Amino acid sequence: MSIKPKFYIKDLKDNVGEEVSLKGWLYNKRSSGKIKFLILRDGTGYVQCVVFKGNVSEEVFDAADKLTQESSFEVTGKVKEEPRSIGGYELDVTDLKIISLAQEYPITPKEHGIEFLIDNRHLWVRSKRQVAILKVRARVVKAIRDFFDSHGFTLFDPPIITPNACEGTSTLFEMDYFDLGKAYLTQSGQLYEESGALALGKVYSFGPTFRAEKSKTRRHLTEFWMVEPEMAFYDLDDDMDLAEEFIEYVVQTVLNDCKEELNILERDTSKLENIKRPFPRISYTEAVEILKKKGVDFQWGNDFGGADETLIGEEFDRPVMIHRYPTEVKAFYMKRDPENEKVVLAVDVIAPEGYGEIIGGSQREDNLDLLLQRIKDHGLPQSYFEWYLDLRRFGSVPHSGFGLGLERTVSWICGLEHLREAIPFPRMIYRNTP
Repeated sequence: MSIKPKFYIKDLKDNVGEEVSLKGWLYNKRSSGKIKFLILRDGTGYVQCVVFKGNVSEEVFDAADKLTQESSFEVTGKVKEEPRSIGGYELDVTDLKIISLAQEYPITPKEHGIEFLIDNRHLWVRSKRQVAILKVRARVVKAIRDFFDSHGFTLFDPPIITPNACEGTSTLFEMDYFDLGKAYLTQSGQLYEESGALALGKVYSFGPTFRAEKSKTRRHLTEFWMVEPEMAFYDLDDDMDLAEEFIEYVVQTVLNDCKEELNILERDTSKLENIKRPFPRISYTEAVEILKKKGVDFQWGNDFGGADETLIGEEFDRPVMIHRYPTEVKAFYMKRDPENEKVVLAVDVIAPEGYGEIIGGSQREDNLDLLLQRIKDHGLPQSYFEWYLDLRRFGSVPHSGFGLGLERTVSWICGLEHLREAIPFPRMIYRNTP
């Protein structure tokens, strides 16, 4: 017995003149006398299905009339090219079967407030714009994996539940862990990644991370995805070289593969076409000078806020790499610059167009005595870090790495106003539903 092939809207271009059956949901419809125009969506695209009363039974025509927004149905018809129609193809309907009639759909073509849409996120993801964003997100994820898999990296999965923090516990979600006391949801897999780098040379992790930071800005989520490569025998310059090659690859891949989605999002792709190496590299001190020239009363030694990053990023048409930050504003594990103890060998990559930091990275402190002192200086309990210190006791080498936030990257590439659209179900300090 032959298996009946499944057809999807994305395949219609290969079936012009043939009769096919499609299954999906009613995106929209309109009528003109004896003709009904049904817009079907199936997750791969959209197609106009033309139901002409003279070509179908009365039962089929009545079924088309009954369809409500988001009703599911199966439709059969002949594929034809039609440049004026959505997607460039149409289906001349010969048969139609209702699978499920939808109740009155809460999200209509009219304008809705953002809180209403977020409350109905489980339905909002069906909209054309949200589908485009989520497809770009999926392509960014694949590009990230393709890049590291093709550059000799090994996937290395760190735990999500940890007994200690990378950078202190003030922005961590705390939990009771059986009889072992407190545990935390990870804010980064980096410390564990370092053990992987000293075992496998070059590793990366890619998964959810959590920050209990009480921030309501458009750049913050409490749960987000991060990719973190870690490389043995890499110094800060090697780290920056990899970061810019990586960003260029991801952006150019999405530009090439997601033209339709970026068009739906009305993204100015000319700005993304500029995202090519080399990226400008400036020191923290030079970045401070940029702010001062713009009239900002910024003191050397402070960390940059979102507004500061935006002002600095405005000076460049591609990401700018800011390196050598003050020691006091960065984490204990970052290596101090041997030529200037006041700064660490760290780098942040600031995206253009006001999207802020998308990468944070550094060369790690590989000297056991200096790392021990840094742990003490930060008031961290040494006992929790004994395993981490072992990495310096047994074959320490220079090593570096960085973390890239997926949602910030997707927001920038898509030109979004808020991170909440860059993840299927956003988690913010005032929302953990649906």
